[in-house]
Amino acid sequence: MTATEKNTDPAAAKAAETLVIGAGASGLAAAWELARTGHAVTVLEQRPTPGGNIQSQREDGWQIEIGPNTLMVKPPLYELLCELDLDGEAVFAGAAGKKRYIAKGGRTLALPTHPLNAPFNPIIGLGSWGKILREPWVKPPKGHQEESLAAFVERRLGRNILDYLVDPFVSGVYAGDPRRLSVKAAMPKLHALEREHGSLIRGGLAAMRQARQRAKAGTEKMPSDWRGKLISFPQGIQTLTDRLAEHIDAQPNAAIHCDHAIQSVRPHGGGWQVEDARGEIWQARHLVLATPAHVSAKLLAPLDPMLAEPLDEIVYPPVAAVALGFPPGLIAHPLDGFGVLIPRREQRRSLGALFSSTLFSDRAPEGHKLITAFIGGRQDPDAFEMSDEEMARQVVNDLGGLLGIEGPPVWQRVNRWPKAIPQYELGHLARVERLDQALSHHPGLSLIGNWRDGIAVGDCLENGRALAKRILGTETASH
Repeated sequence: MTATEKNTDPAAAKAAETLVIGAGASGLAAAWELARTGHAVTVLEQRPTPGGNIQSQREDGWQIEIGPNTLMVKPPLYELLCELDLDGEAVFAGAAGKKRYIAKGGRTLALPTHPLNAPFNPIIGLGSWGKILREPWVKPPKGHQEESLAAFVERRLGRNILDYLVDPFVSGVYAGDPRRLSVKAAMPKLHALEREHGSLIRGGLAAMRQARQRAKAGTEKMPSDWRGKLISFPQGIQTLTDRLAEHIDAQPNAAIHCDHAIQSVRPHGGGWQVEDARGEIWQARHLVLATPAHVSAKLLAPLDPMLAEPLDEIVYPPVAAVALGFPPGLIAHPLDGFGVLIPRREQRRSLGALFSSTLFSDRAPEGHKLITAFIGGRQDPDAFEMSDEEMARQVVNDLGGLLGIEGPPVWQRVNRWPKAIPQYELGHLARVERLDQALSHHPGLSLIGNWRDGIAVGDCLENGRALAKRILGTETASH
């Protein structure tokens, strides 16, 4: 059948036990967990290739990531890498990656790498220590009113910590606004430290003790030299999603079909029916939408507005990644770190930059330097309206004085995400709760993605596999 021919006969529908819509990290992880047990699963992806926002590109000796640039290793990720025979292919970020820079007063200042150096660090500033030392005695607020990340940090640690540590960190992770983000939704571990220990400092010390005890007891299911490391692969992060897709396709009861945009979803005969843009019909007992919130909302609006409304409320600001390549001798800064984050108080439009060629080898031609900067986000969406050339010039202007850039790049690429990173803003957990209540009226339908329960790739992989295990549990219970 050609792409233009239609087949709307339900009798000709293609069947599986589970249909997964979306081949990003969440969808692939769910499909792999199902497929490896012999469960019949089909993945439909609208793009030409699987992987979602995870894309690696190489051109003329320059290698860039379009989406995430590194993976943080935790035991679940290590377990997955072993399953996919990728543990031997992973490459660790260079030792310099432990150093993080913050822009302050027109200079790049390194964050302290040891607690004993913190009191003298100019980023923190002597004026902040009075507030920091009083932190263990700051009482949590009464009642259950939701608090923004900015209000939480300023209450416990002061304005300077908010402006020069938390604000740039939030820009780097979420491209977000700490005054809008919910501390409980966006930083649940931070919120839990206060609730469980009454103090971030006491809670942090307790967490460090527990980590040492686990390491000493040898209870972690991965080698100690992997713990907390940043990794990639020689051909980039896309290696992970490519390998996941290959392993799924290799299973006899599993398949991935790309270039299949979904037009509609509906209940059918105790299960679910999906029609794609080609007019092909797909049926399954379980349907997993592993798509961005706004995409899922559009598909579900005709079915149930109570499903669509919470999803539509989730904001995705625009972000552009600007990759700049420089020849030898053009950057005075040693670029001896992970990168530099730029607080909004510094009045520069760039959110920050990664020192890509420092993190991993073979990201730039011999002797050259690759920097990947980010611009736009929740606090500066208008920056997205600039042309590619204007963006590149803006980034060079923003970074020039900070890094001692003495000339133009010899190579550049701008990649745009009109809807980049979902924002866990105030009311987010209530939105998710409303959504889950609505989902309870639609058996066999599941929603997953980085718009809930964590935006990191590792979170998506864990959540996808956990969802698959719930589906398998449902199947077991029904037989």
